[in-house]
Amino acid sequence: MTAPLRIPFPVVDEVSRHCVQEEEPETVLIEVHLPGELDAGRLRKAFLEALRRHPRILMREAPGPWYRRRYEWELTDEPDVEAVSFAPPGPGSLRDARGRAMAVAPPLTTSPPIRLEVVPAPGDTESGAGGGADGRAAAPTGTALLLTLNHTALDGPACLRILATAAEIYGGRDNSAAAPPVRPTETPRAESTGTPSPWTPSARVSRGAPDPRPGPRRGNGLLHTELPLPHRPKGSPYTVNDQLMVATALTLAHWNREHGAPARPLRITMPVDDRPRDATMPIGNGTRLVEVPFPLGELDTSDLPGLLRRTALRTRALKALPRPQLGHGANLLTAPWAPVAARAALTRALRRAAAPWMSTTLLSNIGRIPYPLDFGEEAGCAHAVWFSAPARMPRGLTFTLASTAGRLHLAVRWSRALLGHDDGVHLRDLFTHHLHSTEATP
Repeated sequence: MTAPLRIPFPVVDEVSRHCVQEEEPETVLIEVHLPGELDAGRLRKAFLEALRRHPRILMREAPGPWYRRRYEWELTDEPDVEAVSFAPPGPGSLRDARGRAMAVAPPLTTSPPIRLEVVPAPGDTESGAGGGADGRAAAPTGTALLLTLNHTALDGPACLRILATAAEIYGGRDNSAAAPPVRPTETPRAESTGTPSPWTPSARVSRGAPDPRPGPRRGNGLLHTELPLPHRPKGSPYTVNDQLMVATALTLAHWNREHGAPARPLRITMPVDDRPRDATMPIGNGTRLVEVPFPLGELDTSDLPGLLRRTALRTRALKALPRPQLGHGANLLTAPWAPVAARAALTRALRRAAAPWMSTTLLSNIGRIPYPLDFGEEAGCAHAVWFSAPARMPRGLTFTLASTAGRLHLAVRWSRALLGHDDGVHLRDLFTHHLHSTEATP
């Protein structure tokens, strides 16, 4: 019997592995809502076949001695565990499934490091994980698919590609990705005047009123909301992503003013993904992170058109700038100059020391979902898709957005050590208000 193929951890995977914390798992949750019902046996077969068609996802962390210089992935021919499970229907089944996704990450020691939970007839689509309903109650029909992945191994767009393949196998219909939108080809220059120095400490999200949660596993809180797509005048020099970026900055500035925090510049981390969306898409952690700065004087609503234009220049320049996924420092930390145990301790120490200079929050805009996610005549096409990125401290708050069927799907996720459910609702409302304000520009 041949030994399994081993692959050294890429830079992003290794840094994430160094900083694993069980109390705040690094999970990404993808939640897909279908109008119809799915057959359990057919779905299990389709998902297994999708894993086989993308064999890079069939991996587990290889064991090794304490003095090893690298972590390694071990590729397997078949899954070690059944990745698909079915939740019993009930009034709180969707809320409970979200809570599990926030509290426990799929283990890295079994292949694949993902799980797919199917919730029939979800009736609490507006509820937050671990909290009560906070909006209209949806009729208990259809199916919710909750795909939870360990972010040390994989990112959301890669696993959405897996799910699209499973939908095509299950429904027998084409689930190819739509053509990406056409973007300007020129490389813009960002305005450097007035932007804060990278050595200036960033604003932190002010502490709210965390829910008392006994026990070591605090996990994250989560709130899903469906919004209309923001209006953008024809010929605008900015994109919807720029509107989302400005809304995020204004939301956090508003929140911190309400809580009496000292005024500091904001920096918002933005993932950029240049991978193709077809079947050749590389599976793993393929996004690179850039930081969008906002000086103190910009964070008001007196000149929203100007703020949107400046933000557009910055985001386009940052996207066009060649840069390692986590910057040059991460490449040095993950070079095999010492055993992984020693480098892990150093990475965690540097992370704690650099906390004041970390970005204020993360805004991940998936954009228009490129796949129809068509599961056939009985189950139908996805009419809502939510993503949620991890919200571990010291950031403690993330906004993740995607658009499907002409609607914008927002996930607000927060560290329970920083915020409570009512804080999440208020931040959601502030974001909605400021996003709407970006529409009212000449």
